Amino acid sequence: MADRVYPAAKPNPAPGAAAANGNGSAPRASFPAPKSQMYQRPIYRPQAPTKRRRGRSCRCSFCCCFCWALLVLILLAFVAAVAGGAFYLLYRPQRPSFTVSSVRLTSLNLTSSPTAPVLTDAITLTVTARNPNKKMVYLYDDLTLSVATAANAVPLGTATVPGFAHAAGNTTVVTATVANSAVTVDPSGAGSDIKRSGAFSVVVDADTSAGVRVGGLKTKKIGIQVHCEGIKVTPPPPPPVAPKKVKGKNSTAALAPAPAETTVSTAAHSCKVRVRVKIWKWTF
Repeated sequence: MADRVYPAAKPNPAPGAAAANGNGSAPRASFPAPKSQMYQRPIYRPQAPTKRRRGRSCRCSFCCCFCWALLVLILLAFVAAVAGGAFYLLYRPQRPSFTVSSVRLTSLNLTSSPTAPVLTDAITLTVTARNPNKKMVYLYDDLTLSVATAANAVPLGTATVPGFAHAAGNTTVVTATVANSAVTVDPSGAGSDIKRSGAFSVVVDADTSAGVRVGGLKTKKIGIQVHCEGIKVTPPPPPPVAPKKVKGKNSTAALAPAPAETTVSTAAHSCKVRVRVKIWKWTF
């Protein structure tokens, strides 16, 4: 009797697997799973760092700083203008005035060398300073007075006058003697400017530093220059000759020499006052 072969029993599908197919039959799961269905770990690829927009932020910061600085400068200028206007209305500041009252050439000797003439002279001058302000005091350092010819600026000497405090509404008279002692000068300029007879024009300059005091407040001193022109001086007459003896019958008499007269320029010459500002190495 032949053996019967029975078919193998089919495994029961998992619950709910039949609904996956449209015809009600679930697909068979294969084991092991194919390579396409295996989990693959993503490959890490580092990314380049994003570039920040620094240029735009720097420009914005620069613009903000510039605007703030400009605003501060405008405010400071406004405050300075208000303070200056208030100071002017309260005190009405005016510049001091200087006048050359008199000039006298007491001695003059110029050698006649064609290459290196030697000059010896002495000039006595009087300068009058006036402070027209009512509440401001000027504080002067030492004044340096210098005299030169007007045409070619041949130096005729310098002198220093001690500084002083110029009170409000006060007039101060300064007298000085400007002299040269055996100074070699330019032959062309000295020969044409300096005359042994007859008047010639000179200029007088005064250099100093001055500050202002208002009550208990003092300002910083700044340089000023006083320039006076249009002044003429006349050389003194030559020394008198030796007296001559006159013989008489009974006695001998001597004729006394006439005293030498020196011409004095007494006309008042107004001067210009200029403020000198020094910035580093340059003076304006």
